[in-house]
Amino acid sequence: MHQRKVLAGIGISVAAALTLGGCSSSAGDDGGTVTLQMVESLTNPVRTELLDELIGEFEEKNPKITVELISPPTEQADQKIQQMLQSGSGVDVLEVRDLTVGPFSTNGWLDNMTEEFDGWDGWDKLTPNAKAVAEGDGEMYYVPYGFYGLSLFYRTDMIKDAGFDAPPANWEELLEQATAIQDAGNNEFGYAFRGGKNGFTNAVTAISAYVADQIDTDNAYKLENGDSIFSAPEASDALDVYFELFENASPPSSVAWGYPEMVEGFTNGSTGFLLQDPEVIASVQQSTAVTDEQWNTAPTLAGPSGKAFQALATAGWGIAEKSEHKEEAAKLIQFLSEGDASIRFTEGNSLVPIIQGADESEFYKIGPWESYLYMSEHPEDFVTGEQPRGVAWWTEWSEKADTELQQVLIGQMTQDELLASWDAYWTEKWANE
Repeated sequence: MHQRKVLAGIGISVAAALTLGGCSSSAGDDGGTVTLQMVESLTNPVRTELLDELIGEFEEKNPKITVELISPPTEQADQKIQQMLQSGSGVDVLEVRDLTVGPFSTNGWLDNMTEEFDGWDGWDKLTPNAKAVAEGDGEMYYVPYGFYGLSLFYRTDMIKDAGFDAPPANWEELLEQATAIQDAGNNEFGYAFRGGKNGFTNAVTAISAYVADQIDTDNAYKLENGDSIFSAPEASDALDVYFELFENASPPSSVAWGYPEMVEGFTNGSTGFLLQDPEVIASVQQSTAVTDEQWNTAPTLAGPSGKAFQALATAGWGIAEKSEHKEEAAKLIQFLSEGDASIRFTEGNSLVPIIQGADESEFYKIGPWESYLYMSEHPEDFVTGEQPRGVAWWTEWSEKADTELQQVLIGQMTQDELLASWDAYWTEKWANE
């Protein structure tokens, strides 16, 4: 029987010592058995348990391959993966995100898996979007395990008690309802604001909604006229609403909230609204503080034109360039990317599936998934586009954007200065491409 081998909660200093201390993919190989080190990034307990179950099934089918799953805390995971890749040891299979594929591949840390996947039977069963991501621009750095898409998680009881009979459809309605819900004295807050790591992404989401009718869907940081979205007058209007959400309708501590804290803020029952990906559905369903009757999801929020923007976002599994076991690593990724294993992972994490026809199951047609189905059936109102997440400077950008967002939140920078800085940054990068 498969024995759990998860190094959950490993800290950066411990991880670095383990990596620099010579832990490598070849360590522990004995009698023809290969040990693969696998590192996940978007860690949560439910997901890790499911992934470990699937790994156990893979090991039963492949008795000469052992997989050690490393599960760092989400907020530290990408940094830990980068440390391991830089050291050239300690990782064979890793979670690659659309946010990290650019920097990781530019630095030569990812294997181009084209050769390992040549002739793979699973190709023909992938959706067109999954194939497009995997094939990239002719270099295959990861196979997506599913797709993300923002929706608005909301407390049905809270909005009813505040006098509303439907969830907000746009950002201004969100501000109105979240402000009405806010009752700090009773530990009830309107909105789970993201002011910490990757907090800039939700600010960009608001701006994108306000320019949805003029956005360049091939590069969603641009308008159709070639200017950056941050230069549009509507961007200032969007941030007026967005920063007012923080001031009047969010917990003060959310100035530092990242992904785990904002999800916890909703699942523990203290906030009325959360803007997040479908993977959070599983977490809310397991909450003991919020019953199934007390919450649901609504389509992502629109701007003044009535249109909303949905960024095509994904993550998946890749192979480290320095891995000494690329054939076995590819075999693991193929197992996770096809058939029952793939469907169980996407349903267990509430992701848009990569297998053709999998989204036709009843799982995706009821309850909190209805909002995603509605958005997919109304593409004229929910504009889908690709943000430039694969550029080599994305990590640099995200650090800059997070820092400046924080400066606005604590009063050290104006929102106009922030928009001017973001516009100048992208305009210069594109000019030098």
